[in-house]
Amino acid sequence: MKPSAPKKLIWIIALVLGILGIVGHFAQVQYLTQYNFQLLLAGFVLLALGTTLKDF
Repeated sequence: MKPSAPKKLIWIIALVLGILGIVGHFAQVQYLTQYNFQLLLAGFVLLALGTTLKDF
């Protein structure tokens, strides 16, 4: 299996989810603080799927 670069849209969504997860960890924003780990994990998983799957 050969990894490939994710599409730009997938990369941007994963980046936004990761940033929201980090902000939720350091700032007291109700939704972000409650789900900071899940947001960060979702961004990482989306980025991993984007590099692993060819048409994702």
